[in-house]
Amino acid sequence: MKFVPHSYQRYCINRVLTDPALGLLLDMGLGKTVITLTAINDLKYNRFAVSKVLVVAPKKVAESTWVKEKDKWDHLQLLRIIPALGSAAKRIRALNTPADIYVINRENIPWLVEYYRNAWPFDMVVIDEFSSFKNHQAKRFKALTWVRPHINRIVGLTGTPAPNGLLDLWAQVYLLDNGERLGKKITHFRERYFEPDRRDRERVFTYAPKPGGEEVIQRLIGDICVSMKAEDYLELPDITFNTVPVVLDNKAQDAYDMLEKDMLLQVDESTIDVGSAAVLTNKLLQLCNGALYDEDRKVVEIHKCKVEAFMELVEGLNGKPALVFYNFQHDKERIKQALSKTKLRVRELKTPQDETDWNNREIDILLAHPASAAYGLNLQQGGNHVIWFGLNWSLELYQQANKRLHRQGQTEKVIIHHLTVEGGVDEDVVAALANKTSTQDELMSALKARIEKIQEKEGVQQ
Repeated sequence: MKFVPHSYQRYCINRVLTDPALGLLLDMGLGKTVITLTAINDLKYNRFAVSKVLVVAPKKVAESTWVKEKDKWDHLQLLRIIPALGSAAKRIRALNTPADIYVINRENIPWLVEYYRNAWPFDMVVIDEFSSFKNHQAKRFKALTWVRPHINRIVGLTGTPAPNGLLDLWAQVYLLDNGERLGKKITHFRERYFEPDRRDRERVFTYAPKPGGEEVIQRLIGDICVSMKAEDYLELPDITFNTVPVVLDNKAQDAYDMLEKDMLLQVDESTIDVGSAAVLTNKLLQLCNGALYDEDRKVVEIHKCKVEAFMELVEGLNGKPALVFYNFQHDKERIKQALSKTKLRVRELKTPQDETDWNNREIDILLAHPASAAYGLNLQQGGNHVIWFGLNWSLELYQQANKRLHRQGQTEKVIIHHLTVEGGVDEDVVAALANKTSTQDELMSALKARIEKIQEKEGVQQ
């Protein structure tokens, strides 16, 4: 696909090219990944300014997002990207394979620094979800500060740099400028720009900026950070679609392949009708989401890969509310279980009061089934992010559900996120909905194609 950057994307690319340290504080959906890859491609192959690039990202993002984005665009085909994930042996093998960009999950940064020590080879580092380095006491932050003198270029990518307040900025800006703007120590930063807010006799629980403090901080970091919100850019469409690829781990992929094969080999594609196609694809969609109903309607969990990708996506929103659509009841239960370990305010959409509380911004994650939320509800005041944990084949339900946020009165650009298992039937559904064609026809043809593919594979093996 040919990449034609919006003007704001061109501006950001130029800033990455010219600034040795930069915080790109762009809303989700504005194209942070393609902006960064375009700049790296130019720095590497046109300007010869970098040799080896490290991308630090959340685990699920590290597994697929950067490689998938590179594969999507024509101008990035020269770039070689290798994820350095898995066991220590696999990571070492990946790091010793020639490439332009190495992608590692943030939990392994301390290991990586220890592995290379003074022989740190990466002259450029990109930190995806920069706000996950906001804690100055975390091992990952300390590890990066040790090798910071060896890094010539650094880029931090995030939509919300200060989810819990301006104090979060210190550690991130320190990684960019070694304390030049906000001070060498967080205690000095706190004393200079903040005062105690909530406290008891012995401890201070929270700090608030001193009068004028916020303006001073923004002015200090203004030259090293590019801050853009989606709603500021009128050239963006009112609604943006963001595919979040989910890569199954080896165990989950084997389970998915085996169950898909066992189900589809029993079917003759020439006799399949809409009813049986719907039953089969429903099973496959359940598999993509991570669990199945057995014959007794009991839930059997197959994998947690999509739940983990969902949690990383929610973390990336940094407190911004999201309307989450699920497909099966077991999806809802597993999502709720995962969210119960966070401090987020989670609610199921059941009553008019839920609608009111959402619009009053009293709910962080609102769970809904598209069939029960597709019509009549006005939810546009509560947020601008929709997450589809699991899709179904109904174009009408899909469009109507998205319209709960994308409607008159919405003041922000709406971003629709699809969690999509690579190689799974998820991709067939996304393609059908994007084409806005007769979903029954798409369902039939997609399933027949999968049956033929399985039969061919089995024929080769036999």
